[in-house]
Amino acid sequence: MFIIPAIDLKEGKCVRLIQGRFDNATIYYDNPEEAALKWQLEGAKILHVVDLDGALTGKIKNLESIKKIRNVFKYTIEVGGGIRNLEDIELLFDNGINRIILGTIAIQKHEFIKEVSARYPERIIVGIDAKEGYIATKGWTEITRIRAKEFALKIQDYGIWGIIYTDISRDGMMVGPNIKTTSEMVQSLKVPVIASGGVSSLNDIKSLLVIKNLWGIIIGKALYSGKIDLKKAIELVQIS
Repeated sequence: MFIIPAIDLKEGKCVRLIQGRFDNATIYYDNPEEAALKWQLEGAKILHVVDLDGALTGKIKNLESIKKIRNVFKYTIEVGGGIRNLEDIELLFDNGINRIILGTIAIQKHEFIKEVSARYPERIIVGIDAKEGYIATKGWTEITRIRAKEFALKIQDYGIWGIIYTDISRDGMMVGPNIKTTSEMVQSLKVPVIASGGVSSLNDIKSLLVIKNLWGIIIGKALYSGKIDLKKAIELVQIS
């Protein structure tokens, strides 16, 4: 299992939002590449980078910051946030990004997932953000009537690399992950699942470790606030 630090980008800075609210942002780094270097030095092998402005507008807004992160981080980078066309996917891959996360477009256009997964096999991740079991889209501003698990089961055979499952009611709230729904997602699918949202302590990580075959855990605010020490988190999953 991998511990994956999150770097959320807003107006070129590394920030954290509470429950996706753009009016409730805390700036942690003016230069996001500094965060990337810090997590690399502490043992991270994967970074989860989200263009928050892109998620809101539907087009890449923080490309320069993404490039700077790519220039300093030696390992795998996955990027999401407002990526809704082939041109943006190609642009990110051309700039050295390893995996692309599709969110809103994946919900709206299933054929698009099939097309890009065929073109870039094992490099497309679908981000499923859910509240009370239903998918949220457009930077979490809209809650659909699509059930998250049913959608995941439908798309897992499209050639995607895997799924990032986020319980948005817990993201940034430091209240612990939703073990029940995350476990149901992992056990239902054949593709890798990465858990996100609510992880606020080493005990939360321990609780997720009981989920057999969970591939990774994304951690955001708890790392930046010092609630979780990245080195200790990585050691915990390595000895489990």
